[in-house]
Formats: sequence, C-alpha cells, structure tokens
Amino acid sequence: MSDEGERLTELAKRRGFFLQSANAYGGVSGFYTYGPQGAALKDNVEDAWRDRYVTREGHMEISAPDVMPEAVFEASGHLDGFDDMIIECPECGESHRADHLVEDNTDIEEAESISTDEIADLIADHDLVCPTCGTELAGEPVDDFNLMFETNIGPGSSSPGYLRPETAQGIFVEFPQLAEYARNQLPFGVAQIGKAYRNEISPRKSLIRVREFTQAELEHFIDPETDEPPLERVEDVTVPLYSVAEQESEDGSVQERTIREAVDEGIIGDEWVAFYLGLSKAWYERIGVDMDRFRYRQHLPGELAHYAADCWDAESELGGDWVEITGFAYRGDYDLKKHESHSGEDYTVFKQYDEPVTVERPTVDPDMSVLGPEFGGAAGDIGAELESLVERDPDAFDGDTVTVVVDGEEYTVDIEATGYSVEEVTESGEHIRPHVVEPSFGVGRLVYTVLAHAHTTDEVDGEERSYLALPPEVAPTTVGVFPLMDKDGLGERAREVASDLRGAGLEVTYDDSGAIGRRYRRQDEVGTPFCVTVDYETQEDGTVTVRERDTTAQQRVAIDDLGETLTALRDGDLSFDEL
Repeated sequence: MSDEGERLTELAKRRGFFLQSANAYGGVSGFYTYGPQGAALKDNVEDAWRDRYVTREGHMEISAPDVMPEAVFEASGHLDGFDDMIIECPECGESHRADHLVEDNTDIEEAESISTDEIADLIADHDLVCPTCGTELAGEPVDDFNLMFETNIGPGSSSPGYLRPETAQGIFVEFPQLAEYARNQLPFGVAQIGKAYRNEISPRKSLIRVREFTQAELEHFIDPETDEPPLERVEDVTVPLYSVAEQESEDGSVQERTIREAVDEGIIGDEWVAFYLGLSKAWYERIGVDMDRFRYRQHLPGELAHYAADCWDAESELGGDWVEITGFAYRGDYDLKKHESHSGEDYTVFKQYDEPVTVERPTVDPDMSVLGPEFGGAAGDIGAELESLVERDPDAFDGDTVTVVVDGEEYTVDIEATGYSVEEVTESGEHIRPHVVEPSFGVGRLVYTVLAHAHTTDEVDGEERSYLALPPEVAPTTVGVFPLMDKDGLGERAREVASDLRGAGLEVTYDDSGAIGRRYRRQDEVGTPFCVTVDYETQEDGTVTVRERDTTAQQRVAIDDLGETLTALRDGDLSFDEL
C-alpha cells in the first residue's frame, strides 16, 4: 500500500470512516464496515448521485434483490464468462490474481486485457515470485476463476441462486414491467443504488478492491434509430481523454478536448457515451474529486466487453495508480436479447408510427399435413423455427428448399410445404428492442477517492494541521457546535443552538471537551466545514462565531439567522466571503 493509502487507512479507522470487518475474529479480507463518519459520507455521495442522475434527468429508481435465481445469470452470461485470472503458489498454496502480479512487477498497466497464456509467459519471463512466501511461479498454470458467490434459495439444493455481481441484471430482468411503468415511451432510464458481490481472488488496497461493494448504476433505454442525446447541454465541457490511440502510442498522453471536438474527431465513438462523460465531469467536481488527478480512459480492444460498442472508464489517481471509479458503456441490446431468449418473454416496446404504413411482409404458413408425416415429432418445432427464420432472414426462402436447425439437427423442407408468401400489410407501428447506455459508478471507490483527494495539510498558528477539504454537501457533519467553556450557562446555550440546527435539517456534532483549538482540529480532521462557538458575547448580543474550515476565517452571525445561513453555505447558495 502507498504512503497515501497507509495514512488514509489509519485516519479512516481512528476517526470512524471505515475499518476491516470482524476484527474481533481476525478480520475477513475484502469486507469493510463504514463507521459513523464513513456511513454519512457514503450516504451523501449517494444522495448527490441520485440528485444528478435520477431527479434532474427525470429517470426512475428501483431496488432489486441481492440474491437472484440461477436462470438470471445463465441468461446474462455470468456463469460462463465472469472470470479473473488465478495462479496458485505450489509451496504455500496461496492464490493470487495473476494479472495483478504482472501489473505490480512490470511496466504493463492493463494486464487484464491479456490472455491467460500470455500472462503465464510474462510471469516466467520476469521471474515473478509468490508475494506471500517468495516461491518462483514460472511454469505454474494460470486459470480462470469465476467470481460469483453461490447460495441456495430455500431448503436443500434444488433452487440454486447467486449473490448478484452487478446491480444491472436486477433492472434488465424486470424490463417488460418497467417499460409499462414508462408507458412504453422511449427513451427512459432506470437507476439503482445497491450492493453487489464478487469473490475476488486477492482483495487489496482497502476499499479499492473488495468482495462486497455498492454500485450506483443507470440503464438508459433508447431507440437506436431515432433517439439522440442532448449533446448541446455538454458540448462545451472540456474533458481529459486517454484514448486507445494515445495508450498505444510510445509517447501517448491525456488529451484535453471539448465533448463536441471529441465526437467530431471520432475520439469518442458514441454520442450517448459522450453525453454522459460530459454530464459527469461537473458531478465529480461537485463531490470533491481533484480534476488534476482525474481522466477518462478508453477501453483497449482486448478488455472491451463483448457486448460493448464503446466503453470509457473514469479513473482517479490514488497513491500513484490510476483506479477505475466509473464505467461508461454502450451495451446495445445484448442484455434484453439474452433475457428474451432464455425466458420466452417479450423484451421489446411497441413504437407507434405517426401514420399507418403499408409494407410487404414475408410470412409462412407451414403445412402440417406434409411436415407431420415427413418429420414426425419434430414437425411442430420445425414449423416454429420456420416462423422465426422468415422474420430473421427472409432471403433463406429464395430457393426450392429451406434448411432449419432444431436441437442441433438440420432439417430440409420444400418451400411449398412452408406456405411461404409475401403479403401487403398495413401497420400502425413496430416492436423494437431498445439499446442500453450504462454509466456504472463504484460508490466505495468514489468515497475513497474523495477522502484521498480531500486530505490536506497546512500550518495554523505555527503548528501543522491535517484536515479533509470535503465539499460541504458531502461532508459527514455540516457544523460542530462548541461552548467556549462549559460554565456560566454557555454549555446550555450551545446545546440549544445544536438542537435548533438539527431541527433545521443540518448534521450537527456537539463538543465541549478540551481546549477550543483542539476541538477545531478534531472537526477539521473529519472534514466538518463549519464550526460555531458560543461565547460570552453570545450572552450579550445573541451572536455566535462561525469558523470556516479551509481558511480558518471567522465571522459573527446572529443566532436567529444561523440555520438559514449555514444551510445556504452548505448548499453553495452563499460563500463564506459574503457573510
């Protein structure tokens, strides 16, 4: 772990942001408990996400179960292809993620996109050893390891299920009903914030790679033929882009482009992805991501998901490494098509035409009096496959015969027996399967990024001060309330002020322990943006001292105006200089 990571982990445990779970029993790798400060920070980041991507964009939000039946993940492909590379030490038996060993010990940055055979060769070529015991790993097999957590639904083992590895499938599988809620009007978006689970081979770097984590995902369903993003809203936003071309260049670097320039130059291939990159940049700044330690990186061909036409990651620099905090992908209709195929349900929406149109429509009417005697029990399935084939590939009926495949076996049918014809029909609309644009945010990594980027030191009154420069909107506590000393009625008055501020909807902590300077430092260290001190002047004129964290500047504010003033400061409607 880097020096930054060690400092942050120490602060997080000491001040209640996060700590490894079940420490009383030795701890368990890859699971973390958010303490009082961390839980509040995480909630505030989620609320800011919900405000930006749900409320302001007019999307709907759902909450699906963490456990889903096996059939869902058979359809999605997770059971067959949700793997990481694993290598086992022949001496101590410890398992390690093979691509991470390569990344940690070579100049290769994105080893995940390399095949298992190539990874094994790299381990041998670089004489890599087991990080646990130092045994050489050359010649050891590199295998695929499925990351799914398996369980059983109900007693026994007859109904297998899995902890979801992503929240997205909980949206996709319910699409037919969600489309009804949206009145079958495209485009529409469905969001979800929830837990996901991946049985990581080697969890590491604190919240960066864990086995249980929170995702905030938006699935934006669009008509690929007609729906265009409102690119004019973000076209002038300048974004730092690390494209495939730059990554593959010897002297490649991050390029600054406006969204419009990036689209026009073909750097970003899909306009919907470009829209969300532009929309998200201001949101990252809003929650406290340092833009000098931020970039958008395009997926290399070897790491591009099979369903994705284009994919970019938002990455933040943490301890010298670039870490993915969000993935932006154009998923096409892959997910809906897979669930439709496996479930037999309709995963389309009906698109009404402005006016009815007359079209030529190829159809079949299989003659079962011919198919039955010729093909016996397979005749019904053959007829159904003919009906499907004429929709997919009407040109297949151009000859004297047509061939279909049922249960892996080919059957050749005379065209006359298929009842093939081309008819003129008048249609009022058509069924289309939407495509999906997906921004997927890792909440834990965002929380870690915000803490790491906010951690700051300076000098106050000749002493070094450590503080978290968190934006007031996401800070766990908005205001600390102190009596100058707990006597002469100051404590009682300060407790009244704290209670009134809580009633005004502010997150408040009360502290009367120790010197006032030490109390300030405690709040600075957890990122509290404002502190209020009740002193003897308060008893005389009804004002209190309000102190701002970053500059340590102070102003007197009337108690009667305090709640409104602090709310405006928190929400960005008022700057401290304007007091």
